[in-house]
Amino acid sequence: QVQFVESGGGSVQPGGALNLSCSTSMDYYVIGWIRQAVGKEREGVSCIGSSGGTTYYADSVKGRFTIFRDNVKGTVTLRMNSLKPEDTATYYCATRTRRGSPIMCNYDYGMDYWGKGILVTVSS
Repeated sequence: QVQFVESGGGSVQPGGALNLSCSTSMDYYVIGWIRQAVGKEREGVSCIGSSGGTTYYADSVKGRFTIFRDNVKGTVTLRMNSLKPEDTATYYCATRTRRGSPIMCNYDYGMDYWGKGILVTVSS
């Protein structure tokens, strides 16, 4: 059974910051975060390749979010700064076990395995 350990998230005021972290024991080509807000379509937020050398960011988060790997801890962290109410969503850690680049996290069926998700709420 595939397992993800997702942590972080919670509630924050606009302009605040949160971190999301994810770890998994599986091998993958791409790992990252996809979000879905109530009543909206799923959106690939940010993903990173297994080597850590390539990344993808949705236009909506560029300049505010940073994704990075900690190879010692075996975690991938999404650092979210300058949060906006429109960032409110459930964020899912996901992996792609087929060859591909991080941009695949923004395609339907681009990722193969999903975590249970973490709720992020940005509200004053």
